[in-house]
Amino acid sequence: MKSIELLAPARDLASAIASVDYGADALYMGGARFGARVAAGNTVEQIARAVEYAHQYGVRLYATLNTLLYDGELDDARRQANELIAAGVDALIVQDMALRRMDLPVELHSSTQMCNRTPEQALFLERCGFARVILERALSLAEIRRIRAACQVDLECFVHGAICVGYSGRCFLSRSMSERSGNRGACSQPCRLTYDLVDEKGRTILKGRHLLSVRDMNLSMRVGELIDAGITSFKIEGRLKDLGYIKNVVSYYREQIDRALAVRPDFCRASVGESIPDFRPDPSKSFTRGESEYFFDGRRAGVASFDTPKAVGEFIGRVVRVDARGFQLDTQHDLASGDGICFLTTGGLVGTNVNAVDGCRVQPNRMEGIAVGVEIYRNFDRYFAAALERSRTRRVIPVEAEAILSAERVVVRFTDVEGVSAEVVSEGAFDKAKNPQKMAETIATQLSRSGDTIFDVRRVHTSGEDRFVPVSLLAQLRRDGLEKLREARLACPIEHRILPEDKRAEYPSESLVAEENVTNRLAEKFYRDHGVQRIERGLDLSATTVGHTVMRTAYCIRREIGQCLKRNSDLKGDLFLVRGRFRYRLLFDCAHCEMCLIDRSDRS
Repeated sequence: MKSIELLAPARDLASAIASVDYGADALYMGGARFGARVAAGNTVEQIARAVEYAHQYGVRLYATLNTLLYDGELDDARRQANELIAAGVDALIVQDMALRRMDLPVELHSSTQMCNRTPEQALFLERCGFARVILERALSLAEIRRIRAACQVDLECFVHGAICVGYSGRCFLSRSMSERSGNRGACSQPCRLTYDLVDEKGRTILKGRHLLSVRDMNLSMRVGELIDAGITSFKIEGRLKDLGYIKNVVSYYREQIDRALAVRPDFCRASVGESIPDFRPDPSKSFTRGESEYFFDGRRAGVASFDTPKAVGEFIGRVVRVDARGFQLDTQHDLASGDGICFLTTGGLVGTNVNAVDGCRVQPNRMEGIAVGVEIYRNFDRYFAAALERSRTRRVIPVEAEAILSAERVVVRFTDVEGVSAEVVSEGAFDKAKNPQKMAETIATQLSRSGDTIFDVRRVHTSGEDRFVPVSLLAQLRRDGLEKLREARLACPIEHRILPEDKRAEYPSESLVAEENVTNRLAEKFYRDHGVQRIERGLDLSATTVGHTVMRTAYCIRREIGQCLKRNSDLKGDLFLVRGRFRYRLLFDCAHCEMCLIDRSDRS
């Protein structure tokens, strides 16, 4: 059977535990340095504790070393990689090919930062010993199918969360505006800022809009199609999100994946344990800029969020009546006192709190900007947030127990749903029980009390002579037996695919330009060994990005504003994005349905 994995983010140890408890099959977590989220770093000790907690359930943990490396950092990166391996991580997620050349005794996953978009790239990475390829977010289902047909490597894709509008690993917009580089884990998110769209004559077409900000991804309704297309790992974005987001979104995708697996008998989940949330998961109630399936069904308009890059939450309704202190909506709703609401005005996104609800009438803390026709969103659900805060969902592994009694000993054996077992024995003199039936009931009751362990003892069998066993001894045998079973689970090997690099594999291109960002000698040697003849100095090493492509993307501003060049646009000539002293020429590659930003800023 093919295993399917729900892969969840872990900012720190607390979120790692929450991701496991609420149903993840694997975690991805950053070390102290060299991760694509510099604000989500962790010590080796924290990662080791997360590994132990995860491995109890067969949950894998992947460490992110997915930034570019400079020559002076290679030794530090090797040292951190080896420390993470010693801590027990199951794989490293990497961007820089220097790590492929370090002969590390660990499974390697090709980060989405390698811009994994084509069958040729995926096949090359497979031949170079990567056990998994993490796909670019902008791919369509048809493109994913073509990649699957070309190779056998495991494929992972993002299904939920923020979208990088530029192709991953090929965006230098942050670097063009500051010293902060997304390829070095410090993106300043300039794609969420406002820009003016200006034509070649200097006329402003759109002013002060969030022209590069796209809605968040939600592919929860397409999980089954992705399984059928060959995806084996479903990734939730969010290593900077809070615990409420983790609990809610992980629980929701656990339900969606389990539903898809239930009608696909050739597939199974990748870890063990039951997580039944004590609330109803709803991703619209956690951080979201609005939902989108992005380009899953092909390139299309309607994925942008020009008005705001902020979280708007769930749509509640449209205002149909307004008075001096309140308003009414066109739909039934469950808004409550203490909820947070927001709405768009000509000045941008405005938020306020709900003071009171009287039937259909809502009384907010402030009325400025609320008028008939305004769409109201709830970005804070007081009752839902309280339910998340109170939630103490416990992930448990079903277990059966067997007690074998004799005059000289009591043997208790625990066996979990995967067949892992542990046995404990107590020697002694055990008299006949005066009431054998009551004794059997006592044994069943005591051995079923799994408490706050990771197990749920659901059935107890008693065999042998009917003997009296003190309750205190049964409790001790239960505690010792379940701990021994936990240790046995930790000792179970988890499959690691440490694969060799095929030096004969040819890279799909004979040249690498500056935007493909080779920044150290080991990476350069790797590519030359695989047939690349010309390698430009990586753009992150340059003092300026002026004159270079700082973003390549499947997203298109022309398409969003109804001015696609394939459809007889009346907007002719060059277009530019302008923000203060920063100026970017837009280049439209209609043959590939892509847009590029060329840095034309005047830095003099």
